[in-house]
Amino acid sequence: MNTMFPIFIKMSEISTLIVGGGNVGEEKLSAILKNSPDAVVTVVSKEFGQPLLDLAKDFPNVKTIERGFEVADLEDHHIVLCATDDYNLHVIIKEECGKRNKIVNVADTPPLCDFYLGSVVTKGDLKVGISTNGKSPTLAKRMREFLEDALPNETQELLDNLKGIRDKLTGDFQAKVKQLNDITQQVFDKKE
Repeated sequence: MNTMFPIFIKMSEISTLIVGGGNVGEEKLSAILKNSPDAVVTVVSKEFGQPLLDLAKDFPNVKTIERGFEVADLEDHHIVLCATDDYNLHVIIKEECGKRNKIVNVADTPPLCDFYLGSVVTKGDLKVGISTNGKSPTLAKRMREFLEDALPNETQELLDNLKGIRDKLTGDFQAKVKQLNDITQQVFDKKE
């Protein structure tokens, strides 16, 4: 049973720590910045791969610190992502995050995760998150590719039109919901 609660976070309004500057750290940073270019991120690592450094240099809210992780690094961050190959360090970070009410994601270690990074489909302002409850990132990737192909390129135009319609609707909340449901049903009925 999938008991995960999906949310979308304003990453520019919180601070994220990534521990690890190699390929996995770069993958995590890339995923964050692809979705939230204004995200505030600090990456701490003993060593950095050039791809991560190249990525970080184009984003002023990303800071890299070249040294080993210190527990004090947790203090100014809301979310922590562990991306090293040191399982014991990840266990320590998870424990310390728990003491400080921080949420943590540990790459490829679901039992240590408070949350998972899912695959994301973006078409303009429409964003769809896909999770397999940590069981198969590969399937989530395939589902993302499928949805990217299936969603029409006109999705943003549709969203803009629906917002314009919503702004002009009158009546109470229930009446507006019914009208919008009728309109969006017509959009999907045309597809058949």
